[in-house]
Amino acid sequence: MKKYLYIIILLIVAILYININNAQAVYTDNEIADAIYKAEGGEQTNFPYGIKSVKCKGKKECRKICLNTIRNNRKRYTEYGYKQYKTFLEFLASRYAPIGVKNDPKGLNKHWLKNVRYFLNKGGVIKWLD
Repeated sequence: MKKYLYIIILLIVAILYININNAQAVYTDNEIADAIYKAEGGEQTNFPYGIKSVKCKGKKECRKICLNTIRNNRKRYTEYGYKQYKTFLEFLASRYAPIGVKNDPKGLNKHWLKNVRYFLNKGGVIKWLD
């Protein structure tokens, strides 16, 4: 019995390993917004959620703008973004924190995607959609 259980577990791991390259992590808008908030400096920043393109007063208003940005870009990703970017988060990074723009003189935007993914995965749970 243990032998069959061991074989089944190995098969499941093998299937997951094979499919992981083609899978895409799926997070709610709120989870992404929470990760963006932390990646952008959390309580220590003057720009909550990294919002610089429009004025927002306080964390609550900036969160609303961040959530709207996430929602709008989900639509754009399904319409055309998927053609150029493998995942929604990669597409969102290209819009939210584009690399090489004038308002990023230190080149910090290149770390945005990695940092957001870090905070999304910090809980140890990665949700996958095949």
